[in-house]
Amino acid sequence: MPIEILMPALSPTMTEGNVTKWLKREGEEVHSGDVLAEIETDKATMEFEAVDDGRLGKILVPDGAQGIKVNQPIALLLGEGEDASALENLDISAPQTVTAPPAQAPAKARSAPEAPPAPARGNGRIFASPLARRMAQQAGLDPARLNGSGPHGRIVKADIDAALARGAPTAAKPAPTPTAPAPAAPVAGLPAFTEQPHSMMRKVIARRLVESKREAPHFYLTLDCNIDRLLQLRQEINAKREKDKISVNDFVIKACALALKQVPAANASWTENAVRLYQASDVSVAVATPGGLITPIIRSAETKSLSTISAEMKDLAARARENKLKPEEYQGGTFSVSNLGMFGIREFAAVINPPQGAILAIGAGEQRPIVKDNALAIATMMSCTLSVDHRVVDGAIGAEFLAAFKKLIEDPLNMLI
Repeated sequence: MPIEILMPALSPTMTEGNVTKWLKREGEEVHSGDVLAEIETDKATMEFEAVDDGRLGKILVPDGAQGIKVNQPIALLLGEGEDASALENLDISAPQTVTAPPAQAPAKARSAPEAPPAPARGNGRIFASPLARRMAQQAGLDPARLNGSGPHGRIVKADIDAALARGAPTAAKPAPTPTAPAPAAPVAGLPAFTEQPHSMMRKVIARRLVESKREAPHFYLTLDCNIDRLLQLRQEINAKREKDKISVNDFVIKACALALKQVPAANASWTENAVRLYQASDVSVAVATPGGLITPIIRSAETKSLSTISAEMKDLAARARENKLKPEEYQGGTFSVSNLGMFGIREFAAVINPPQGAILAIGAGEQRPIVKDNALAIATMMSCTLSVDHRVVDGAIGAEFLAAFKKLIEDPLNMLI
């Protein structure tokens, strides 16, 4: 009997996914470990590998299919000795999907049916031998509700026999497909418009930002840093480098990491039972991508040189824009930096990246009049605003962190020692 290939859970927060592209076609041989398709999760596009050997008998969802629930069948794999005739009379229908519309076309949304609750194993597949799957289907058993006794929890024939002996409940029938919502109707008084369906990334961003503003009591601290010495040092360093130039943002990341080391109470997050204080400065850096904002992480940034931070940041940012980051490269982080200075923004307040306790917003460096030695002078000033979760960090701690950050930015040689 053909084996169902299910939509995998490729990240802890993933409940549904999009099939970006099939890399195997119907009729092709498949071996365990082969990459079957590219799956878009809530944060990245990842490769989906086969678990079983066989031949790809039928693809149930096309390239570009969206909104497929985790553990829904997306293809059928023919086992050893099976041919296309094994696909006949199978009562397996393709899950309802949404196909991405062409650019500037009105949105056409269609909901996917809810899968019955089932524990996911590994990457979302239910691991069972072909014989066990066949026996389970014939007996009306739900393999997802069984505990496997085979290697790595794989369900084998003995598990099916045991389930039948104790009268295990049969699999639940899938819930009826909800009616697709009607396309948006024209609104009186508004010009004609098109709708762009929410990507999975945009949905997660929206949910997390609403959560942050609703649950974390934000307050804000702003100060100005004189970056003339930093710009001079950066110019001297880059004059000796043919490529991989150091950016102002690389200095900012390093300064944040060292300031967190000096003021560890600011390197914290809130939990219901305790304030969590982190021993390493894992700095998340906001990167704009076509699909939305993502925050790749420079791990233990306080221990790394400016050159290492620069190289890692360039690599992470490039792969973030291509949706090629691994989950561990953007999940976690203890503190965030958001820099809009390159867009000429003088000052702004960023939304905290939950569950972190703070985020630093960096504005543009610009020439401003200052008072120096009781006389007017011109200096390149950069406004920095710290958004703080007041449950975690009090005002005095936030001010202490900013003072440490300012000292490092204005005397950047301390970052090279």
